[in-house]
Amino acid sequence: MPIDPQIAQLLAAARARDPRGIEQLTVAEARVRGGSAPIDAMVPFEDVPVVRDLVIDGVAPIPARIYRPTAGILPLLVYFHGGGWVVGSVTISDNFCRALANASGCAVLSVEYRLAPEHRYPAAADDAFAATRWAAENASELGTDPARLAVGGSSAGGNLAAVVAQMAQERGGPAIALQWLHVPVTDHDFTRPSYLANATGAGLTRAGMEWFWGHYAPELARRSEPYASPLRAKDLRGLPPAIVLTAECDPLRDEGHAYAERLRTAGVPVTSIEYPGTVHGFMSWSSVLPAAKRAFTEVGAALRKGLS
Repeated sequence: MPIDPQIAQLLAAARARDPRGIEQLTVAEARVRGGSAPIDAMVPFEDVPVVRDLVIDGVAPIPARIYRPTAGILPLLVYFHGGGWVVGSVTISDNFCRALANASGCAVLSVEYRLAPEHRYPAAADDAFAATRWAAENASELGTDPARLAVGGSSAGGNLAAVVAQMAQERGGPAIALQWLHVPVTDHDFTRPSYLANATGAGLTRAGMEWFWGHYAPELARRSEPYASPLRAKDLRGLPPAIVLTAECDPLRDEGHAYAERLRTAGVPVTSIEYPGTVHGFMSWSSVLPAAKRAFTEVGAALRKGLS
């Protein structure tokens, strides 16, 4: 089906404010603009009883922020923000993580991994794994249950969550109970049908993704490594159950489908959720978009069930 008319209006308004694609911006300009999302549609602020900034030991110190929606020992979702490994931050994701914590009943640990091009692949993946391992080792301090540890992320963050799940399996832990992959990047193939059908006009573009990949992993050969393109891993058996969320009019839709199918073929339980007529960043537009509000409710329920 075509793009939802309300989403089309939001995208048109964003283009009217700044018609440039992200590939036409410098990295500094892209970070100021925050990508191509319609700012006036962002997730509204929600109160969360406990919000605390932390610093995690990694290759370099990793800033993070934890959200605790209720008291007691909680499941924990280690969350990696989107932004093509180049833009985005814990601060920009604050409202999103507040809503996610309240919807799921989970504590959410939002991780400020290093960004490209200053820190190219595999820096973000290394930070994501270090933060997840730290969260497991410090569960008592965080008030979380190490047996109910999940990883999740949006777009490039979904890529990092999938990669962390693979790293944890290959490196002997930590034990991950669930992975939530929200419109994830799982490959670097720009010729899939969803890339061709949604190359322009749907917010995230093919040219934009080429720009992101060019900053994160400029060496073409390295893009095929599983820690860059998790779809290319030889064996996905034994990975944690997955919730894979895709948007119908997203260039990344088909690689999300492909990763979910490969997980199923490997015997991994997968819950797939796709939202018709939506585009890549739709879940972040919940202040005005009914589909985004519904997504928070449905994802929250899936996380509760998966980590119960």
